[in-house]
Amino acid sequence: MPSIPPSSQPASLADESTRTEPVRDRMTKGELRASLTLASIFALRMLGLFLILPVFAEYARTLPDGHDAQRVGIAMGIYGLMQAFLHIPLGWLSDRVGRKPVMVAGLLLFVAGALVAAFSDTLTGIIIGRALQGMGAISAAITACIADLTRERHRTKAMAMVGGSIGLTFALSLVIASPLLHSIGMSGIFSLMAVFGVVAIGVTLFLVPAPPPPHPVRLPFRQVLMNADLIRLNVGVLALHASQVAMFMVVP
Repeated sequence: MPSIPPSSQPASLADESTRTEPVRDRMTKGELRASLTLASIFALRMLGLFLILPVFAEYARTLPDGHDAQRVGIAMGIYGLMQAFLHIPLGWLSDRVGRKPVMVAGLLLFVAGALVAAFSDTLTGIIIGRALQGMGAISAAITACIADLTRERHRTKAMAMVGGSIGLTFALSLVIASPLLHSIGMSGIFSLMAVFGVVAIGVTLFLVPAPPPPHPVRLPFRQVLMNADLIRLNVGVLALHASQVAMFMVVP
């Protein structure tokens, strides 16, 4: 029986002979470890911060100088204000001295601010502590570290892990903040924040993989500042955070 030339074989047979199984490109163990550990740093830091929001306005009324709504608003908002001022400078610094040194320094400020607030019995002391915490603006360094340690095609997954950890800690804080306030008090919550910060430092030093040396890209600051997409993003985040803090001021 004569053989059928390849060109005259049915199309389905030809397709089957050349069909290859799709290659599953998964995150490597290093990428998964980096994503999970950096997301846990975000979660530890944000859980402590979120625990304050639902109960602080109510707690402030018990302080000697806590009946001034403007000062209570400053105590809640000073953290975000300091973050806004220092995100870009500390991100720039992490490009030059490395991600981990900036992250550890920022977490040390976070711990110091939490301890100052924990041992303060006035609104002024809490404002100082919250300002110190805000000076540890390490979000830019953490997200840059994620970019350093993951391939571009897996970066969205890594960022989703960070976003998911923040969402979970926010939901958890709404449930446990009030019971914690009544069981350990506001000073206890601030002390718990300090513990979270110390744990995050340990994760940074011993569990986060070492990122490659940074390679700064020289770009005019004005060009970055005036980028239309970034302006839209920044205004959106500002509106989100401002409305969130304002809501907890009015509806504690």
